[in-house]
Amino acid sequence: MSYPHHIAAIDIGSKKIAALIAQVSPNADLTQPVRIIGAAKTESRGIKKALIINIDEAVSSILKTVEAAERMAGFSLKSVLINISGSHINSLNSKGVVAVTQPDVEITEGDVVRVIDAARAVSLPTNQQILHVWPRFFTIDSQEGIKDPVGMSGVRLEVDTHIITAASTTIKNLTKSINDVGLDVDQIVFSGLASSLAVVSPTEKELGVVMADIGADVTDITVYTEGALSYSTVIPIGGHHVTKDLAAGLRINLEEAEKLKIFLSQQYASTWSKEKRIKLDQDIDVSSLNIPNLKKISYKSVVNGIIHPRLEELFTLIYERVKEAGFANEVSGGLVTTGGGSLTIELDRLGKRITGWSIKPAHPTNITGLIDDVKQPEFSTAAGLIHFALTNQIVQTPSEPLLSFNRIMPLNLNLNKTSKKIIDLLKSLLP
Repeated sequence: MSYPHHIAAIDIGSKKIAALIAQVSPNADLTQPVRIIGAAKTESRGIKKALIINIDEAVSSILKTVEAAERMAGFSLKSVLINISGSHINSLNSKGVVAVTQPDVEITEGDVVRVIDAARAVSLPTNQQILHVWPRFFTIDSQEGIKDPVGMSGVRLEVDTHIITAASTTIKNLTKSINDVGLDVDQIVFSGLASSLAVVSPTEKELGVVMADIGADVTDITVYTEGALSYSTVIPIGGHHVTKDLAAGLRINLEEAEKLKIFLSQQYASTWSKEKRIKLDQDIDVSSLNIPNLKKISYKSVVNGIIHPRLEELFTLIYERVKEAGFANEVSGGLVTTGGGSLTIELDRLGKRITGWSIKPAHPTNITGLIDDVKQPEFSTAAGLIHFALTNQIVQTPSEPLLSFNRIMPLNLNLNKTSKKIIDLLKSLLP
């Protein structure tokens, strides 16, 4: 019996773990919508500021999400793509130069591999390792701006690349957490790069655009200029900081503050007309939230006095980082926002005022199947991991039907040798 090919992705975040399973044909590419057949989201534990702080709790959260996605898809996973983020993420632009192997014939894929390898020769701190070497454009004998040099003629081949690095220990901890669930890691991808693949259009990349994936504890930034990835960074501020500010300002707990933040975002969209904003210059009834001693709140006090200052800090940092990198005046496409934090009340209006860029809220595109479940900003990273796999041809072999004994327990639990032998025997008896 033959089974369909698939791609599986897990977004490991500080607030939630999200998993997506896509069914694809062996020759699938980004010109066709991706069909999502499995999706799951659970509360994240053991992770803070995009870093694993308790591996047992993290493994438990990941396992719960994986099993839910597997049940929906109807088969068991063998390997996944995962994301990585945090303040340890760094980036730089680097050049590589090589002589073409057969200049009298044409440039080959081997020449491209060699020149990209040459661009990797950069000095890094001992605790950092290269995550991505992303070609921006190639130059053949002083002819710049070439996107794909294969098949062209020339003697000297150069490449301008964007390199993203990450902390070695963080990579190891993420890999171990996935291995302890019983899965292999196909690829680790910077969250900001993944999200940009899911929400930023080719036209926006050509115009120049900033993408901000606003998560719970961090915001991932990527900048594209002239169609090429040019800058990446992570800002240690996210939607959970707004929640904590509300909790402190109104003297309520974090769960109540989160409910209030979601209520404001859902009830009062950020793209208001001037007339509607004037009407909201009064007390807002929040009695339906059942928060003790909080029946009404002042819009000015809560939104302008508590939420706005944190959002102003975030957008100021975004603008300053992009300006320091030299790209503030090269982003005619404005700022694309995504991630769960992008739903925060008045975020787009405030972002435009702080940065001067147009603001476009975005969610994953070019997907079919479980659209209602997945077409949400909080699934942008997971969807982007699927797009990354297609771009880099990471399509897995046919999948097997879901087995009841596929994942009896996380592999990091302490089992004695006899118990392990019993589990292995049971698995060996399955068809």
